Amino acid sequence: MLITLSQHVGGYLYEVFVEKFSIWLALGLFGQALFSARFLVQWIASERAGRSVVPVAFWFFSIGGGLITLIYGLRQREPIIILGQSLSLFIYARNLMLIQKERRRKAKEKAKEALSDPNAGN
Repeated sequence: MLITLSQHVGGYLYEVFVEKFSIWLALGLFGQALFSARFLVQWIASERAGRSVVPVAFWFFSIGGGLITLIYGLRQREPIIILGQSLSLFIYARNLMLIQKERRRKAKEKAKEALSDPNAGN
């Protein structure tokens, strides 16, 4: 039974990844790899900080992987991928906008503080 199961799984994987190989499959796999890399980036950043953090690179990997996966989904006419990635791309971009807004706010506060106390930057 175990041998039969392994033969079926092996046959399935061969059909999916070898027989049906195309440039679109390669693009889809690349998009998924890029998308998955965001978790590696987040894990490394969290380990370095000693706490859970989400670095800006996480969102860039999310956008890159999501966009490539969306292109793959559009080409393959996969409605689940199209709907999921379309919404997700908006969320990733919005997070980057919020991060940029926060950085601008902090920069303004720092500049305001420096103007009111000339020794604050030293």
